[in-house]
Amino acid sequence: MERLPGWLRRHIAAIRAIVVLTLILGGVYPLVVTGVAQALFHGRANGSIAERVPGKNGTDVGSDLIGQLFTDKDGNPVKGYFQSRPSAAGAGYDPLSTAASNLGPEDVLDVLPVTGAKNDQGEPDTGRQSLLTQVCARSKAIGALEGVSGARPYCTPDGVGAVLKVFPAVGRATRVVSVNQACPATPFVRVYEGITVECAKPGEDYSAGRTVPVRGDAKAVVPADAVTASASGLDPGISVAYADLQAPRVARERHLPLARVKNLIRANTTGRALGFMGEPAVNVLRLNLALDGR
Repeated sequence: MERLPGWLRRHIAAIRAIVVLTLILGGVYPLVVTGVAQALFHGRANGSIAERVPGKNGTDVGSDLIGQLFTDKDGNPVKGYFQSRPSAAGAGYDPLSTAASNLGPEDVLDVLPVTGAKNDQGEPDTGRQSLLTQVCARSKAIGALEGVSGARPYCTPDGVGAVLKVFPAVGRATRVVSVNQACPATPFVRVYEGITVECAKPGEDYSAGRTVPVRGDAKAVVPADAVTASASGLDPGISVAYADLQAPRVARERHLPLARVKNLIRANTTGRALGFMGEPAVNVLRLNLALDGR
């Protein structure tokens, strides 16, 4: 047989390599890994699914690894359940939209909605809340739900970021605006550097002013994880402090002794990873299932 040309031999060798590697890496290896995972870590390999009634015919209610909302059809918290932390993943804990809000500590200025205006999609203008105002609004709502103070530093009593715009940006102030409080709201502080503080007029450009967040003297009772989303938006756990904050409400709604509810919190608390990384966390789904006696 006449010797094959070099270029043809190279193509045949490449095809052989593709076939062999496809069989090994695309067939044998995944089957071996899947088999080992199913044999040694069956539950976790299948997504750590939690069932309402454990057993062969149990109803799947979620995963230990992915958080979920415990709200009614209108989005209001169901008072008899512990609530998860906020989520920026889609409409909440959507694995297909896992993401953070990409808003950082310097995102403190709201875009106030302009009455009668429409956005690029032709829908009514709703403005945009800064990360600071989102935190303030969540803290205020949680405070009302749990019967504690929702106040926290850099937040106004009405639940928006306590931020001033001072004009001019350099030198003595001649005008001061509480930029996150739309008129006719009463500014959270009356006077700044001897100048009467104004409420903000939606649509007015305040970019030329100096941004001054005002800390105030409030002390936060609501924990940080209750008002901020995780980096993935899928975090299934909350801090022990946030669980303890919710315990009196849950005990009251379910007519249970507070001590029993707190014992369930401790039973569903995981320690630090490897004993030293991170903080203890409470799995909200498992805790709520335990409350249901499952």
